[in-house]
Amino acid sequence: MIITTASIFVDDQAKALDFYTTKLGFQLKTDVPAGPFRWLTVVSPTAPDGVELLLEPSEHPAVRPFKEALVADGIPFNSFGVDDVQAEYEQLTALGVRFVQEPAQMGPVTTAVLDDTCGNLIQIAAMNAPESGTTA
Repeated sequence: MIITTASIFVDDQAKALDFYTTKLGFQLKTDVPAGPFRWLTVVSPTAPDGVELLLEPSEHPAVRPFKEALVADGIPFNSFGVDDVQAEYEQLTALGVRFVQEPAQMGPVTTAVLDDTCGNLIQIAAMNAPESGTTA
């Protein structure tokens, strides 16, 4: 069994598609009409046949309070891996992406948290290089 699709609830599918492609660099994978909405997925350009991120409408009544509670508590809904959090932070900030947490080292990882403009906080994270002189 493998994970093929992961969902993120978005307030506006068109706005989310624009943000996730033009700001975060994902590529459109699937765009199929589904009633008043779309089955809309994006993928990493480095893994076009990998896990698809479904930009799912926030229409279910339970979704809005759930998302609002996560944002109010500063909890990211998803986490995306990057090679260098500081470099990604600088690049995305230059593109106008708003971060609610600047890069911070947290034990073996460095993280930063951004606002996806569609009602979610997203964490970017990278494993830190082992300190010299340590063994695994």
